[in-house]
Amino acid sequence: MQKETWLFLESGACSPSYNMALDEKLLQWHSEGKIPPVIRFYEWNPASLSLGYFQKIHKEINITAVEEHELGIVRRPTGGRAVLHDKELTYSVIVNEDHPKMPETVTEAYRVISEGLLEGFRQLGLEANLSIPKTKEDTDALKNPTSAVCFDAPSWYELVVEGKKIAGSAQTRQKGVILQHGAIVLAFDVDQLFSVFKFKDDRMREQMQKRFLQKAVSIQDLTSTDVTIPQLREAFKVGFEQGLDVHLEPMTLTEEQKQEVESLAIERYQSDDWTYRR
Repeated sequence: MQKETWLFLESGACSPSYNMALDEKLLQWHSEGKIPPVIRFYEWNPASLSLGYFQKIHKEINITAVEEHELGIVRRPTGGRAVLHDKELTYSVIVNEDHPKMPETVTEAYRVISEGLLEGFRQLGLEANLSIPKTKEDTDALKNPTSAVCFDAPSWYELVVEGKKIAGSAQTRQKGVILQHGAIVLAFDVDQLFSVFKFKDDRMREQMQKRFLQKAVSIQDLTSTDVTIPQLREAFKVGFEQGLDVHLEPMTLTEEQKQEVESLAIERYQSDDWTYRR
């Protein structure tokens, strides 16, 4: 039986505003029937902090530290907590809600898409598993996170190795389309990460940083091999093809599409009204 063909877009290292605008445009084009489902890989230039759609920036983020580290900052169209995108490969999956492969619920859609991530980690020789809360307390903890940091704890069907979170994802559904994007982390700079969040005092920051190191892990922490970004791209391309049972065909943006993305990046994702809206 012939596999369904999805598009595969490698967009390289882009500005934070362009990255979010391109994800949104892919969602729009797919909803309009202009393109089939898409899997996209990308990076960030400069390293950037992305905020969840509902996150309160002035309450949770140390803007001064963001500026001192010369980080980009952008608000995602998806929910969840803040992510510092630096040494990582970011992925996005854009597919119709009513696609035969996609379950109706958000958590079950996470499970299906996570199969691609699982296979990608296996390509790297890492045995990852899906996180599933085992008790009511675990489930309640997901509804009431203790910090603004995305990798502080795994959510439903996110990837864990030896009980530690290794990939973080966020999802939105708009215009009948699922957009899920997430970070596959090569290495953490934990000191920099925790400098950009607000805490009650230094003692609390130290406690949360220690807790983070007990609950999150990077690929670099798990292997003695020097894994590169190109190796991640290849491993997870194969992983998504196998995990979702699809064939990925390279996509190249037209000049008109690039212009649409750039316009949206300026109008929305570079706008202070969007970034600082909460």
